[in-house]
Amino acid sequence: MKTGKILLVGIGPGAHEHMTFRAKQAIAEADVVIGYSTYIKLVTDLLEGKEVIRKGMTEELDRSIEAYEHAKQGKVVALISSGDIGVYGMAGPTYELLLESGWTPDDPIQVEVVPGSTALLSCASLVGAPLTHDFCSISLSDLLTPWPVIARRLESAARGDFVVALYNPKSGRRTQHIVEAQNILLRHRSPDTPVAIVKSGYRSLQNIQLVTLAEMAECDIGMLTTVLVGNSSTFVRAGLMVTPRGYANKYDAMTGETRAGEQAGRSLSMGLEGWKACVRGYLRETPKATLQEAASYFDRPLAEILDAVTKATADDVAGVFSAQAVNTEQFDDLLAALSNWGSLRAVVRSEGGAVAELLINGADLQLKNGWLSIVNDHFHLHIDWRKAQQAWFVSRDDAAHGLQIVDAHGNNLLNLWLVAQTGSFDADALTRYQHDKSQLSNSPKPKQA
Repeated sequence: MKTGKILLVGIGPGAHEHMTFRAKQAIAEADVVIGYSTYIKLVTDLLEGKEVIRKGMTEELDRSIEAYEHAKQGKVVALISSGDIGVYGMAGPTYELLLESGWTPDDPIQVEVVPGSTALLSCASLVGAPLTHDFCSISLSDLLTPWPVIARRLESAARGDFVVALYNPKSGRRTQHIVEAQNILLRHRSPDTPVAIVKSGYRSLQNIQLVTLAEMAECDIGMLTTVLVGNSSTFVRAGLMVTPRGYANKYDAMTGETRAGEQAGRSLSMGLEGWKACVRGYLRETPKATLQEAASYFDRPLAEILDAVTKATADDVAGVFSAQAVNTEQFDDLLAALSNWGSLRAVVRSEGGAVAELLINGADLQLKNGWLSIVNDHFHLHIDWRKAQQAWFVSRDDAAHGLQIVDAHGNNLLNLWLVAQTGSFDADALTRYQHDKSQLSNSPKPKQA
C-alpha cells in the first residue's frame, strides 16, 4: 500500500515567480491539495488532475483533519498557505493535531514543511529595506489571542525599538485594534516615524502607502494589509523606506574608514562592556545626577546602572558613587543588621512616578508574612519583601551612605539611607554600616594574615 505524506506548503505572495521551486514541485507531487479558497485561486493553473478541497476562513482545523485523513489513505497531500506556512499559517495547527493523535516523526506518514516568503518579507521588498535591523511581527487579531497579551507585546516591541510588522491589522468587525496599536506605539515613538502600509502585495490589487505613525490609523487598511512600522532610525528617502543596519556607528559612509574609538570586527564602544563605561563616564561628567536619573537617561533599569558602578576601577571611577552588591544568600542577615543603623530615610517610588521619603528607625522595621513593615503614629509603610531580588550598599562620597533594593525587573523597590544629624552621621551607625557592608557584600574579603 502506498504510504501517505503531508506537504505543508508556503506559496509566498501568490505569483508563481515568487514561489520556491520546491513549493511548485510539492504541489505537482500531490494527489490532494487543500487550502483556503483564496489561496486555491492563486495556484489554480497548477491543480489540473488533482483532488482539490477548498475551505473557508475559520476552518483551519478542518483543513488539518482533512490532510491527515487523506494521508492515512496513502495519498500525498499538499496543504497550502500564502506566505510562509509556519508564520501565522497551517504548520502549527497541523503539527498540534498530529501529535495529539499519536503521530511522531518516525511514523510512516511523512510530514515536510516547505517554506515560503512571508508577508512581512514580501511587503518589505516593495518599499525598500525596512527590515535591515531587528524586527518582530505581531498579529492584531484577537480571535485566538487575548487583547491584553497583544497589548503587552506591542508595548514591549515599542520600548525595545523594534521595527514592527502588524499582521491582521483590521477587519470589518475589528476596526479599533489598529487605533489602539497606534496609541501604544506613540508612547515610545515619534509621530513622524515612517510607516509602510502594503495591501495585496504582489497581487493584482496591490496598493502601497508610505505615511507616518501619526497618520497610520486613518489609512485604507484591511485583512489583506501588512503594516510595517519603522524604528527610531528608519527613514524615507526618494520613496524608499530604509532602516540602517548600523554601519554608520562604526564606519564613515563615504570612505569606509573606521570611526575614532571603534575597531573593525570588535564590539562598538557602546557594546556590552563599553556602555557600562559610558554609564560611569556619564556619572563623572554630571556629578549632580542621581543613580535614578542615570537610569532614566540611558532608559535602563536601575540594577544595570548599579552593576556598572560596581565595576568601577581607580582608572574608571563612577563619579562620586561607589557600590557593592549584597550577597543575596544573606538577605536575612541584612534585615537583622538594619536594626542597628539607627535613624534612616526610607525612599519608596510608585510606578506612576510618585516619590515618598519617610524618616524611620531601623529597629522599627519588621518582617512578617513576606512584608517588610513599619507602623507608627504618623504613617504605615509596607514593602513586599518577596519582590526584593538584589541589593547594593551605595555611597555618594562621604555625603550619603545607604542601601538600594530592586525587584526582579531591576527597578527600584526601596532605598534606605543613613540620616546625618546636624551635618554629620552618627559615628556608631556609620561604623556598623561599614562593618555590615564588608560582611554582607559580594566583594572579595581581605585575606587573613
